[in-house]
Amino acid sequence: MQDRHETLRILLDKSGHDAGLAEALMRIDAVAQNWRRKMHKRELGHRALAALGLDIDLAQLDVLFAIAAPHYEFESNAEAETMVSTVAERLMIDPSRASRVVAEMVNAGYVRRAVSQKDSRRTVLELTAAGDAIVTAVHSYKWLLLSEFFAGWSDEDLAVFVPMLERYSDWMSTSESSEEKFADQIGDLANSIAAARAEAGSSSKSG
Repeated sequence: MQDRHETLRILLDKSGHDAGLAEALMRIDAVAQNWRRKMHKRELGHRALAALGLDIDLAQLDVLFAIAAPHYEFESNAEAETMVSTVAERLMIDPSRASRVVAEMVNAGYVRRAVSQKDSRRTVLELTAAGDAIVTAVHSYKWLLLSEFFAGWSDEDLAVFVPMLERYSDWMSTSESSEEKFADQIGDLANSIAAARAEAGSSSKSG
């Protein structure tokens, strides 16, 4: 079986990219996959809820953050009035799920429904004092821990790292055009899977 590093090098070479990217791409992908697994577990979020003695889960906390809509996190529509549909959009979840969790937060006293100042027929969502206190406390908890880690970084390191991280985080929004560009190569990869499956099926039958 061909070494995956060599496979990637050949693939990059055929697609018109510098094959020297292979090592960097493998390292980036490894870091991203490990980060994804850790983020999926949301260890920091669980620790924050436990340390602060909060009686809510992470889905409910997400809704509070979506309603608070800090500009640096929801830059595209942070200034818009917040409705259930806005929460669903900001969190990229189904509107019915957003509606259910919002109702839980209203019943718990962390969110209130109010009349829109722009359209009296529209119901908007606002944090209560208790809801706002939770968002502030969780943010502060995370910032304290992050500051302890990044305190050891130089100003030069941070000046390079932060914009590069923001640039990398935008990758998913541009990956669709890349997928179209490499449609033929991706089709070949899909065919290679089909061929391997067919071969495995043939071997199992003959065995």
